[in-house]
Amino acid sequence: MIGGMEHLPSTEAALVALRAVAREHDREIEVSHAIGADQTSRRTAAGIGVTANPDGSLPHEAFVELGGSPRISVRLYPDDGDAQGDGGGADALITVEGVEFPDVPRDSVPAFVRSVLGGLAHVKGRRFPPGYRLVVPLPGDETYKEFVPLVTLTPWLSSRVR
Repeated sequence: MIGGMEHLPSTEAALVALRAVAREHDREIEVSHAIGADQTSRRTAAGIGVTANPDGSLPHEAFVELGGSPRISVRLYPDDGDAQGDGGGADALITVEGVEFPDVPRDSVPAFVRSVLGGLAHVKGRRFPPGYRLVVPLPGDETYKEFVPLVTLTPWLSSRVR
């Protein structure tokens, strides 16, 4: 465990951690599940009618929405194992006020959401070339930055501009 982040071996473990973060910040949480290779969004290797992974396990994907402001949603992808030959590891797509952060490691998801809800996330503006980036710092000197189109600068994002 480094800087408050722990290893989350499954989608369900990540959901338990996200529910705890939602409770800490008094937020409602809504979860929908997709279980089986025929149901998940990343079924590149699954054949027609195949529901299990080659090892016999069922892939589990979840979509989480947190109530309140800022609007946060998290799509937790199933662990791909070594299917791509990159050592495996599951990841997530986190969306904050319409700004997408793809490929966030599953182990970093609770810290990411806690950082946003705790007020550490901010929008950094640049005069030339003009533009904005949503910056989400995590424990252990890990930072995620994504471009924010000017037309999607919501009131919450505008209130975080530095």
